[in-house]
Amino acid sequence: MDMGFLIFLYSVGLITVVVYFFLMGFTNVVGMRLNTSKPAVKSGLFVSVMVPARNEEDNIGRCLEGLLNQDYQDYEVLVIDDNSSDATWAILQKKAEEDARLKIFKGKPLGSDWYGKPFALQQLSEQATGDILLFTDADTIHSPTSVSWAVTNIEHTKADFISGFVGQILKSFGERVTVPVIFLLTGFVIPLFLNRFVRNGFFSAAVGQYIAIKRDVFVKTGGFEAFKKKTSEDVYMSRYIKECGYKTEFLDLSDQVFCRMYHGFFAAVHGIGKNIYDFLGKNIFLLIFIALLALLFFLMPFPLLIWSIVAHSPQLSFIVAINALTTLTWLILFIARRMSWYNALLWPVTYCCLVYMILWSGFRTIAGRGFSWKGRIVS
Repeated sequence: MDMGFLIFLYSVGLITVVVYFFLMGFTNVVGMRLNTSKPAVKSGLFVSVMVPARNEEDNIGRCLEGLLNQDYQDYEVLVIDDNSSDATWAILQKKAEEDARLKIFKGKPLGSDWYGKPFALQQLSEQATGDILLFTDADTIHSPTSVSWAVTNIEHTKADFISGFVGQILKSFGERVTVPVIFLLTGFVIPLFLNRFVRNGFFSAAVGQYIAIKRDVFVKTGGFEAFKKKTSEDVYMSRYIKECGYKTEFLDLSDQVFCRMYHGFFAAVHGIGKNIYDFLGKNIFLLIFIALLALLFFLMPFPLLIWSIVAHSPQLSFIVAINALTTLTWLILFIARRMSWYNALLWPVTYCCLVYMILWSGFRTIAGRGFSWKGRIVS
């Protein structure tokens, strides 16, 4: 095949990907903003807020401080100590003595037929009494209106299941170039507006840091049983709920809940990487395809820019436009997430990290090494 024709095909593919990402990024940001309601409902449906905690002595106190100071009236807070080896349980006992709305209990030993987090969430749900079940992580920080936000948006959207992007706290350079990887699917790839019109679960999304679901829907769909051995249980749950015929929504939570997911580069690589191969259905061919796609169409524009400048390429204007549009896409996303705009300039490094995480995730799984997370091995 003629080299010129191959270059033409690649150029068409490159501009297609970049323009698609820009259009999806803009459309998804606008759609989430338009469909997200400000917290207004202050009482009514009873809400069970549930927090799994495993070795969270550094986070659980701050999380509970926010959850126990909500302006919503009808709610309870349940926390499971998931077999922690640190001072988590002692902190929970002290907090429970201070506030009767906080219910704490120790988790059962983990068997081989469940992964840790889904098992902890399932145990929490069995203790809950609310009309709405709100699952949130122990390292989250909640504004006083985060529970009201859930009730308000469930009522306004008529949804059965709601999740969204929480505000991400990035402190180190390593976090700034790795954590934004989690924005890709719901930021650029999935046309979220289609979730309102089709039943296909692909268009549904969730982030496990904040998930609210109607209790009756949770019970009818079997709780966490269908994804008890998934590291990406949040995404699988949203898709499953959608395919069962219920309405799901993915909205803007960035001013309600905040989280520093990982502390440093390697923690982020391990935390995000452990989910990638599982998310792809443990399909090695799909993993290789995604890695090549990311390398050729996500990352390549920046090296091409450097080469074009050095070689005085006649394609320089085209390559500059591709890089500018990519930067603008990331800029829109970071501004929408209420994060520092200059993080958008780091996208070439973020895509390098993405390719590394994809390959690392597949290698660890195929080699049988699995992933160590909070002292447990998941495969």
